[in-house]
Amino acid sequence: MHETSRSTLLFVHGLTAMHPGGGTATGVVDLPVQRERHTRWPTVPGSTLKGVLRATCAADEDWTRTAFGPPPQESGSPYAGALSFSDARLLAFPVRSLKGVFAWTTCPAVLERLRRDLSLAGRPDTDFPDVPQVSGDRALCPQGSPLLIDPDGLMLEEFDFRREASDAGAAAWIADRAIADPATAGRLRNRLVVLPDDAFCHFASHATEVSARIGLDSETGTVRDGALFWEEYLPPETLFYAMVTAGDSRREDHTDKAADILRRLREALPDTLQIGGNATLGKGLCAVRLAPREGEQC
Repeated sequence: MHETSRSTLLFVHGLTAMHPGGGTATGVVDLPVQRERHTRWPTVPGSTLKGVLRATCAADEDWTRTAFGPPPQESGSPYAGALSFSDARLLAFPVRSLKGVFAWTTCPAVLERLRRDLSLAGRPDTDFPDVPQVSGDRALCPQGSPLLIDPDGLMLEEFDFRREASDAGAAAWIADRAIADPATAGRLRNRLVVLPDDAFCHFASHATEVSARIGLDSETGTVRDGALFWEEYLPPETLFYAMVTAGDSRREDHTDKAADILRRLREALPDTLQIGGNATLGKGLCAVRLAPREGEQC
């Protein structure tokens, strides 16, 4: 039987600080976040997304086995799950602004990769705006944005940028598809800034939160030996997207089709998920949204 597939995008919007752990520390931060090797942009592993979603759908065990495959503890399985997940890619990174509180920043390299991934997912979007080009100390943001210091000035962290033009197309596209909350979508529409690639890379590498974690000795009131460490978090409002692909069921005597599996995932997907470490500290609470296929309602 010929196997079909259906793909879409899963948008992940961090509502609280997030720690998608990176494993081995290579610097002064003991517990860094996961990053892509070549860009150094933060990422969320596809295995993490799959595991969180599998746990969310666990109430329907039979469908969960079809969609996600047998539980990890069952070795030697004769079939794989019908759903596959890419790593979540960075879409917009929040950066402190002198005016307007903060900006969501992105760059041409991010937008070009998103355009390419839409085609890979089999859903080239005719409404996707042309990818802008920007360089030097220039930036693109909507005219009249609350981020502007004067008609054309921006200050993000300690860096000055000059507004070159508007890029309302990218802001509207992301707000309409990635954000479910109307108020937040409205804020993103006039606070998305397209920066040069190098400036965006700097913020994505160095504008994260680094917090000290300690354990106290109850008798002395001081830090226990070895109980001080530094942990990196992605700031609230960070935006990611991942590709989700559904194939026909691979289970014997199960005839679920790709379209039905993706539909069931959409129905089972909650408004929020907890992703990454330190759930008991309120970290990693994310709003999630599957982009609709043409003709579908999100």
